[in-house]
Amino acid sequence: MTTEVQLHRDGRAGRIVLDRPRALNSLTHGMLTAVREALDSWAADDSVATVVLTGAGERGLCAGADIRAIHDDAKAGGAGARAFFRDEYRLNALIARYPKPYVAVMDGITMGGGVGLSAHGGLRIVTERSTVAMPETRIGLVPDVGGSLLLARAPGELGTHLGLTAASMDAGDALLCGFADHFVPGARLAAFTAALATADPAEAVREFAAPAPAAGLAGQRDWIDSCYAAGTVEEIVERLLAAGVPEAKEAAEQILAKSPTALKVTLAALRRARGLDSLEAALDQEYRVSCAALDAPDLVEGIRAQVVDKDRDPHWSPATLAEVSAADVDRFFAPRGADELGLARTAGW
Repeated sequence: MTTEVQLHRDGRAGRIVLDRPRALNSLTHGMLTAVREALDSWAADDSVATVVLTGAGERGLCAGADIRAIHDDAKAGGAGARAFFRDEYRLNALIARYPKPYVAVMDGITMGGGVGLSAHGGLRIVTERSTVAMPETRIGLVPDVGGSLLLARAPGELGTHLGLTAASMDAGDALLCGFADHFVPGARLAAFTAALATADPAEAVREFAAPAPAAGLAGQRDWIDSCYAAGTVEEIVERLLAAGVPEAKEAAEQILAKSPTALKVTLAALRRARGLDSLEAALDQEYRVSCAALDAPDLVEGIRAQVVDKDRDPHWSPATLAEVSAADVDRFFAPRGADELGLARTAGW
């Protein structure tokens, strides 16, 4: 059993504390296993009425997967990373269908895999310190952990903007985009989580929640919805550069710094996700995409540039959007034969 997840009972609440604060609680395979085992146990325990997820330390809930470990494993063939994705996505599906109130406290940085452990829960709390993002395109990957579905269901084209640029949401934007449910000020957070030991979560929310800060993205819907409605990444960039809005130009520059392959696959994944009818179907699609990314060069290169060497100078292959063909994109969505996740077939845990 890992020591990087602390599990304990507090009255009627089962508490899960991600405990790798020096690594911003980034997820290892052992941590996924510990959370899964706790949820399985507490689902059948009548003395546990509520599950509460928090992160140790002052910086956030979880910055995502341990991408350095994924980098090293991908270079060695990717078997461990594929197993990690399989168990991670199954855990995301479990959280979405959990039979008891599951309260996720998204205080501070909550990104990637941290979103997967929180944003599918029944009650998702943000604070003024929250920074929520699906930043996968920064490292040559594509939004996963059910994030493709969350982004696809955000109002208008906000999800496309967030997915391609890897931009962060504050509390107001996370609420607007469907990644969170309630705002609890940081000064009230300790009292809120303490109340969950005895109180029904809905009662605790009524007592401690407050009006959310304004969502900055709401005032940018005109140019976002217009520019990102285009059919290709190239056309999106053209519209952004021609919009005459400083924020749009900045978004174009952010996009052009990302992996061309990851950008085109991300746009395809989000558009396909709009037609999916369940989280399980989205996770099945994401598993195909993530496994394909392990076999492509940009994931290892993106992590190298961002995390290993930290030179922030990735050399993408192909290097331009024009060089990424439709066939290149389609390969990421190809069935994997016996190595399918298969959640949509079972839709259970």
